[in-house]
Amino acid sequence: MPLVDYQTSAGIARLTLNDPPFNGYTHEMMKDLDAAILEARFDNDVQIIVITGHGEKFFCSGANVSMLREADSTFKYYFCLHANETLLRLEHTPKLTIAAINGHCVGGGLEIAMACDLRVARKGGGKMGLPEVALGVLPGTGGTQRLGRLVGRSRAMQLMCEGTTFGFEDGQALGLVHELWDTPTHGEFIDKVSEYARRFTRPGKASLAVGHIKRALVSGLEVSLEQGLALERELQAELFASEDAKEGLSAYIEKRKPIFKGR
Repeated sequence: MPLVDYQTSAGIARLTLNDPPFNGYTHEMMKDLDAAILEARFDNDVQIIVITGHGEKFFCSGANVSMLREADSTFKYYFCLHANETLLRLEHTPKLTIAAINGHCVGGGLEIAMACDLRVARKGGGKMGLPEVALGVLPGTGGTQRLGRLVGRSRAMQLMCEGTTFGFEDGQALGLVHELWDTPTHGEFIDKVSEYARRFTRPGKASLAVGHIKRALVSGLEVSLEQGLALERELQAELFASEDAKEGLSAYIEKRKPIFKGR
């Protein structure tokens, strides 16, 4: 039985972390997540990847503490290494990724969410934060690096050293949550997520351009400005040669809505 459910519909791949009640991840779940990311990456029909948690209470509680307590130091090291590689694979896949935060999103759960491009949440749906310091460890699945890049060094230092958890409303104020929806039920939240994700799919949106924007931003910010600009030029050249760019420019001149094909 896979620990990550994989479903596709209308250009959207939904990956559901499924190990109730907490959806905490083990090495087995991370391997399933890795496989699902690769499947979505290679599927030309998939334009958007959505990651969410099973049920209404937890997106993900982070790494399974019982598993870590029993494992030896070698396993723990390679567990963290593989988790880093998996989330980097997600981050570098040139398709927009959305974390649909349906419940508590703490520790490694927030680290998964931060590896996504956009984060949406259900108002009043739970807490988020990186409280690993209470266990005598640091956020080891990219938390120290991604939180600092998202909220700034000083605020990230405070949040991680205090081990603070906070509501999604505060997460939105920090810039960790992009959209916060007041949806009465879990089903309505998932429907809202699908509706939101479709805003980034063809034929209305140039998904090829979205993927190239992601590549330019994610990779460009890790190198010098000059190197980032060189990457941007190469990606733009690819887009100028695409059918979508020709369609977009023609539609603009002809004052009509473009119909993009992702080519």
